Order: sequence, then structure tokens, then C-alpha cells
Amino acid sequence: MLNSNRPESYWGGMGKRLRRNKTAMAGVVILIVFTLGSLLAPVIAPHPVEQMNFNSRLSAPSLTHLLGTDDFGRDIFSRLLHGGRISLLMGLITVVLSTLVGVTLGIIAGYYRRADLFIMQGMDILMSLPALLLAIAVIAVLGPGLTNAMIAVVIAVIPSYVRVVRSAVLSIREKEYIEAVRALGIRDWQILLKHVLPNILSPIIVLSTIQFGVSILAAAALSFLGLGAQPPMPEWGAMVFVGKAFLSQAWWMSIFPGLAIMLVVLGFNLLGDGLRDAFDPKTR
Repeated sequence: MLNSNRPESYWGGMGKRLRRNKTAMAGVVILIVFTLGSLLAPVIAPHPVEQMNFNSRLSAPSLTHLLGTDDFGRDIFSRLLHGGRISLLMGLITVVLSTLVGVTLGIIAGYYRRADLFIMQGMDILMSLPALLLAIAVIAVLGPGLTNAMIAVVIAVIPSYVRVVRSAVLSIREKEYIEAVRALGIRDWQILLKHVLPNILSPIIVLSTIQFGVSILAAAALSFLGLGAQPPMPEWGAMVFVGKAFLSQAWWMSIFPGLAIMLVVLGFNLLGDGLRDAFDPKTR
């Protein structure tokens, strides 16, 4: 007979609290809709993404073109679906890279006192500039383009990871169990991987979720400034940039890509807040 009184696991309790959080679930629904729309774009897009039709140039939203057309007669809805693949992929790549680099530096800074000074001085220099301004400075050196925009965003958000991870490592570095495994002669890299990293996963997951939305927004801002994705690539920020010249006669060219950016960033923020409360219900 199964023991129904078995204590609930940490991750099981976290998942249950997250499912009960209605705002977090709203964020999940938003992200699922946009992710599925982007993944299925080649199937559900009603028109080829680069198909031009000058007879339908600047057409308002209709049954034929659900979100209207742009200045070349291209379907905005189809371009939004395909643009979501670019924007979400940019966010994923920048979050993965910044997490790997930022977590590594943060763990080293928090665990080794001598390295702490040098790493944090570098992070203080990076954080002395606003993230977007720092990204623009990086692109000024590397040149405009989608790849360089992702590199710039990664450099701009790394300090956030380093500070959060360093703070978490500092709080557990002197714990009794860390001292115990140290006394057993366990190597530092084994201590960091097996005993330190698993205990700081919660803030890393929450920060990565929120930074996903921040990265998409930053990449879109760079594209809007002409420093990231370049037209005719259907990236949301680039679409807003092109559409701003036609706001008076074709508002849909900028409004719908802007709404897509807003909703995706909102979805990640709602999910991030829900994860924070689920990991630490005392903060509610």
C-alpha cells in the first residue's frame, strides 16, 4: 500500500505553488501562444513572408490580411509569425550565453576572495553604463547586425547574473555542510558543482526567466535603432522601425509588432514573478 503521507518534494511543492498563481499561468499562456505561433509559422502563415503585392500596398486589416500589409504589400500577420522565431531565438541564445558566463563568473567571485575583487571591479565598470547604452557602445565597435546585437546584449546583461549569483554563493560559502565537505578534502570544482550550484538554482532560474524578456526587448530596441536585425528581415524591432515612417497612414505596421514585443515581455515578467513567489512563498 502506497504511503499517502509521503512528504512533498521541494520541486513538487514549487510546481504546485506556481500552478496556483493565476498571473504566472497567464504569462505561461501568453508564451505558449507566441511560441507555438512562431514554431508553426511556415504552416499557419497565410502568405509567404517575403511575397510582395504592390496592389495591396498599405492595406488596412481585413479578412484577406488579418493585420494589414506593409509598404511593399507584404502580409503583416505572416511576418509577425516568422519574426517571432527570430526574436525568441535571439532571446534564447542571449539568455543561455549570459547565464553560462555570468553564473561562472559569479560563482568564482563568490567562492574565491582573491578573484572577487577583480571580477566585481569589471562588473562595476559595465554596470556604470545603462544596459542599452552599453550595448550600443559594443555594436559601435563590432558593427551593426543580428549576431553582433546578440553579443552586445549578452555583455550588457552579464553583470546582473554575476551580482545575483555572487550574493547567493556568499550566503552559503560558510555554511557547515560546505565546511564539512571541504574538510574531507573534496576538490573545489566538485564542491561548486555538487554542493554550491544546486543550492543557488532558484535565483538563477528566476533571473533567467526575467532576463529572457529583457533580452528580447533590448534586441528589439537595437533593431529599432538600425543596429540589430536589418530590413527586410521580419524581426519585430525592425518592423516597428520601418512602420514608424507610415504611422499616419498605416498605423498597423508599427502597432502590431510593438504589441507582440509588449505581450512577450509581459509574459516572461509574469512568469518570472510567479517563479520567485513559488521558490520562496514567504516573499508574497
